[in-house]
Amino acid sequence: MTSPSLALADTSTMLRRDLRHAVRFPMLTISGLLMPVLFLLLFDGVFGHTLRAGLAGAVSGGYINYVLPGILVMTAASVAEATGLGVNADMGEGIIGRFRTMAIWRPSVLTGQVAGSAIRTIITGAAVCLFALVLGFSPHATALGWLGALGLFVLLGVALSWLTVAFGLLAKTPSGANSLSLILVVLPFLSSAFVPTSTMPAGVRAFAEYQPFTSVIDTLRGLLTGNPIGHQGWVAIAWCVGISLVGFSWSLRLYNRDAPEAV
Repeated sequence: MTSPSLALADTSTMLRRDLRHAVRFPMLTISGLLMPVLFLLLFDGVFGHTLRAGLAGAVSGGYINYVLPGILVMTAASVAEATGLGVNADMGEGIIGRFRTMAIWRPSVLTGQVAGSAIRTIITGAAVCLFALVLGFSPHATALGWLGALGLFVLLGVALSWLTVAFGLLAKTPSGANSLSLILVVLPFLSSAFVPTSTMPAGVRAFAEYQPFTSVIDTLRGLLTGNPIGHQGWVAIAWCVGISLVGFSWSLRLYNRDAPEAV
């Protein structure tokens, strides 16, 4: 068996393990769906009329057309947060230590978790979009736009999952992993998720315009509503790839820390 096929086989095994855990313990998956749905109801149903008044024609349709991309980013962050908690739980149970001693492709323990997270991100994101359609979401995306939005959404989910895997390996307790991951859920509030950055005070606006989530949100919004995205698409991809590389490198270093040499 060649090295690439060995890596793929080991990753597939770890992916099956992750999916079985998701089926056996569905509450983490359910909580990853409930949070964005509740925020969707809150911002569209409670604050939507007031917030839309300040959009000044930034997007056509109801406020839900504007807010959904931000909610999707929060969805990816919520699923990634659950992934970090799962890794931390594995660390606490000692199973990671056992995997470290086995003759397997070492990163497969982590790549299997991230692959499972990507699948849950797609499923949860689709559920949120269906719920948004019920609330009045009216997309104007072309087939290519939908494909681009899906690709960026999955890329974001993978990037955030690698970051939370590192958080899960770094933290000593589940509460610690949850606290580290919480920043990913909070950051969309300081972005263009709910109001245009141009309406923010100068200091906040400078941060909001250049933080990673704003470019992702603006790109998703343009793709889903059929509006031009300009250079934001490339900026969003660059951010996602960069976060993925940092998260993967950090996770692998933490995973190999104090580990015995591979057999």
